[in-house]
Amino acid sequence: MSTSIHPTAIVDAKAELGTDVEIGAYAYVGPHCVVGDGTRIHMRAVLEEHVTLAPRVTVGIGTVLGGRPQDLKFKGEVTTVEIGEGTTLREYLTINRGTSESFRTTVGKNCFLMSYVHLAHDCHVGDGVIISNGTQLAGHVKVDDRAIISGLCAVHQFAKIGRHAFVGGMSRVSKDIPPYVKAVGNPVKLYGLNSVGLQRSGFPEDVVSELKKAYRLFFRSDVNITQALEKAVAELKPFPEVQAFVAFVEESGRGVVQ
Repeated sequence: MSTSIHPTAIVDAKAELGTDVEIGAYAYVGPHCVVGDGTRIHMRAVLEEHVTLAPRVTVGIGTVLGGRPQDLKFKGEVTTVEIGEGTTLREYLTINRGTSESFRTTVGKNCFLMSYVHLAHDCHVGDGVIISNGTQLAGHVKVDDRAIISGLCAVHQFAKIGRHAFVGGMSRVSKDIPPYVKAVGNPVKLYGLNSVGLQRSGFPEDVVSELKKAYRLFFRSDVNITQALEKAVAELKPFPEVQAFVAFVEESGRGVVQ
């Protein structure tokens, strides 16, 4: 199929377009941008520079990708924004390029980022992630696969959100949120395992049961984190999901939400 570019759109000579691409009215695709096959860039969207869109990405009205990092340490080095296949970016969303810390800001495959979401420099979002309207991620935030972040949340720089975690709306995330849990509030607190989300994702009952034991051991018992790590080795079945949960807590740089 042929590529369609609206007469009012601007595509830089140094940009690369795949096949079956659509670029809407008054959109801009800047230098060193790569647009994958079947991608849709809607009206007034801007790809400033060094943005790579995999095939079948949707870029909403007024969205701005590849802007300079909002970081005083940035000295103009070449950095990128990279968006994975099948991801949808809705209206007026902004994603800044990376800095020399990682040189990239990335979003994985089949994600859904809603209107007015902001991803600052060096954020790394995994596959299948949903981020709802108005949520803001500061620099260096990592969001693992299949996590869901509800609307109007603020995530502190360097914080991590584990896979299959669910963060409720209007939460202030200042510490790491372990995988497979529910968290909400300002300040954010844990509210048990994300059992419904795990069931919808097809997790076996025995794995969910063991994750519940891990959650109670770390966050609802009278032992501290160091003691819980020791007991986890002896008491919990070594399912990969349980090992991932324990490793996340053990490796947390900012400390985990409780």
